[in-house]
Amino acid sequence: MNNSRLNPRETQIAIKKLKDFFETRLADTLNLTRVSAPLFVRPETGLNDNLSGKELPVSFQLTQYQTEVEIVQSLAKWKREALDRYGFRIYEGIYTDMDAIRPNEELDAIHSIYVDQWDWEKIIKKSDRNDEYLKYIVRSIYDVFRMTEDYVAREYPMHFSSKLPSEIKFISSQELMDKYPNLNAKQRERMIAKEYGAVFIEKIGGALSGGEPHDTRSPDYDDWNLNGDIIFYNPVMNDALELSSMGIRVDEESLLRQLKISGFEERLNLDYHRNLVSGKLPFTVGGGIGQSRICMFFLEKQHIGEVQASVWTPDILDECKKKGIDLL
Repeated sequence: MNNSRLNPRETQIAIKKLKDFFETRLADTLNLTRVSAPLFVRPETGLNDNLSGKELPVSFQLTQYQTEVEIVQSLAKWKREALDRYGFRIYEGIYTDMDAIRPNEELDAIHSIYVDQWDWEKIIKKSDRNDEYLKYIVRSIYDVFRMTEDYVAREYPMHFSSKLPSEIKFISSQELMDKYPNLNAKQRERMIAKEYGAVFIEKIGGALSGGEPHDTRSPDYDDWNLNGDIIFYNPVMNDALELSSMGIRVDEESLLRQLKISGFEERLNLDYHRNLVSGKLPFTVGGGIGQSRICMFFLEKQHIGEVQASVWTPDILDECKKKGIDLL
């Protein structure tokens, strides 16, 4: 028996409606223009996202040209360079569909080897590189989430109701650790999300008082003191669900500091990093917003495979079948 409130055909229709609404409102709210983006880049450019540094990008060779390329893991660096190349101005930005393959991912109800998200980036002033402006952007994005929830409820009044609180809670990763000192990072996220419904956990990447970061972050896109994750409480799964990772991007000073801390100073030889240190790139804020996870949350699905077509192991397929979960 199918436990979903929408069957697979109805789900496909709802996914299209939801995505169209969200990206239109996001673009209007943040003043973003949709652009085309690469599926793969050359590794020597330094444009690929190294994420936590442990994930290996899928790579292949152009056999006719003896050229190695990598499928993008996100577009955090590419967007910043594109804003400069396309001639965007302060408080103008771009967004795009980002598709990635992460073969090292451990598959479960919210993790797939296929990643689909809206990657967005916006030019700001140097004086905007502060916590107040970051919170302003987070609240603006949260308003889009609230509008989307209202839209889904209007489109499907018999199926879905409001789950989000009127405001999003802000807390730093150190404050969160102090609040739940005996829990690990994921357990702390679950507790704070369940308490407030929606939370932005700030300052991710740097070491906390216990010696370890809340979560790992690549040292060369987000400023670890001006970034964070948007996390909702998902009542369907009784757990926290990360919807977005975002932040104000590194300037020359924070880039050098974070590369030194993480031991990746050799990246300063890459094109992107040389351009940043020499002041050729604009100051920006940006992030990624998970498309499948948004659909999963608002359409109240139990598994991410209900809103995206991917590859699953036989045991996951069997488990979903037993639970009446229709994977696309």
